[in-house]
Amino acid sequence: MASPALTTGAPDARKGGGARRVRRQLPASPWLFAAPGLLITGAFILYPFVSTLVNSFTDRRTLVPGEFVGLANFRELLHDDMFWIGLRNSSLYVLGVVPALVLLPLLLALLVQKNIPGITFFRSAFYTPVVASIVVVGLIWVWLLDERGLVNSLLETLGGSPVGFLSDQWLILLSAMGVTVWKGLGYYMIIYLAALANVPRELHEAAAVDGAGAVRRFLTVTVPAVRSTMVLVAALSSVAAFKVFSEVYLMAGPSGGPAGEDTTLVMLVQRTGTGLTGRVGYASAISVVVFAVTVVLMLLVLRADRKEDA
Repeated sequence: MASPALTTGAPDARKGGGARRVRRQLPASPWLFAAPGLLITGAFILYPFVSTLVNSFTDRRTLVPGEFVGLANFRELLHDDMFWIGLRNSSLYVLGVVPALVLLPLLLALLVQKNIPGITFFRSAFYTPVVASIVVVGLIWVWLLDERGLVNSLLETLGGSPVGFLSDQWLILLSAMGVTVWKGLGYYMIIYLAALANVPRELHEAAAVDGAGAVRRFLTVTVPAVRSTMVLVAALSSVAAFKVFSEVYLMAGPSGGPAGEDTTLVMLVQRTGTGLTGRVGYASAISVVVFAVTVVLMLLVLRADRKEDA
C-alpha cells in the first residue's frame, strides 16, 4: 500500500514544479511575442528617424560621411527659394484637399449607407481607387488630362479650346489635388460608414417628428454624432496631404512643373538627397521640417476638437 502512495505523490510534485516554472517564465513571454514587431519598428521607423535627425546637423553627401555643421542646414533653408516654394505648395495642398476629404466622403457614406438592391456594387466601385496603385491612378489621369487626352478631346468636340491641365502651374496643382481627393474618397467613406452605423436611428426619427428636414437632420444629428470621426479624418488627410509626392510628381514631372513652381517639400527632399552627389544632410534638414509641420498640424486639429468639446 505504501508504493501507490509514493506513486500518487510524485506526479503532484512534478505538476507543482512545472507550475512554478511556468510562473517564472510568464513575465518574459509578452516580450517574446512583441519582439518581431519591436525589431521591425526599430529597423524601419526608429532607426531611420534618428539617422535623419542626426544627418540634418551634418554636411553628409551620398558617398561622403560628412561632418557636424550645427544649424547650418536650417539657416540655409531660410534663404532657399525652392524650400519656400515647396512649403507654399504643400500648405496649399492641405488647404485644398483636407476640406474636401472631410466632407465629401461623409456625403458619399450617407448615400451608400442604405441597404437597397445593387448598393454593394456602388460601394465596391467607390472603394476601387483606394486599392489601385497610385502610380497607375496617376498615369491614367495624366492620359486623361493631357493636351491630346480624353478631356481636351471632348472640349474640342464641344467647340472649346484645349486646357493646359499639365502645363499651367496652378492647374497642375489643382489636377493633383483632384486625383488625391478621388483616390481617398473610398478610404474615408469606409471610416464614416463605421461611424454612421453607431448613430442611433431614434435620433433621426425624433428630429423628423419635430419637423426637421434632411439638411437640418444632417447638421443637428449626423454631424455632431460623427464629429470625432471628422477630426480623425482631418488629422489623417492633413498629414498625408502635406507629405504629398506621387500625384504631383506624376502630374508635374521630376522637374516640378514650369520652372519647378509645383515642387512640394517631399519632392525637394527626393531631388536634393538622391543621386551620387545628393546632399543627404540638407535633405534630412528638410525632412525634419516636414516632420515638425505635420506634428503641428496634428496638434492644431486636436486642439480645435478640444475647444469644440469645451
